[in-house]
Amino acid sequence: MPLTALRTQPTAALIRTVITSYGDGHHDAPLGSALRVDARPLRNPPEDPAVREQMLRTNGLDPHVRDYVLATPGAERLIERSFRRALALLALSDQHRVDMHVLCGGGRHRSVVVAEELAARLQAVGYGVETEHRHIDRPVLG
Repeated sequence: MPLTALRTQPTAALIRTVITSYGDGHHDAPLGSALRVDARPLRNPPEDPAVREQMLRTNGLDPHVRDYVLATPGAERLIERSFRRALALLALSDQHRVDMHVLCGGGRHRSVVVAEELAARLQAVGYGVETEHRHIDRPVLG
């Protein structure tokens, strides 16, 4: 399977976290042990008639999509809780990597935004992070 979007964040820190976003509807979830973050309860941009057309042409790396997802009720709570869990796991050992799998329905919008936000927060406190967006280039599901 080709890697559709792999982004290594610029940092001097060693990579301690790999965050993979994906769409559960594609039925090829990443394998391995990971902290799982489910972004499906957040508002799904393509389901909102007011922004559907724009969202069909964009993904979670677009600033408008980012703002839309982060303005969803519960988004900050989900991200902060996941960030705190990752920090707790990272604090347990300096030797091990902590992987995070962030999912939504199609892997283009919500999971990408949440993965990028988690990466930014972990970088801000000094952890090296790599992000992979498995389904960002796939068509919107449903």
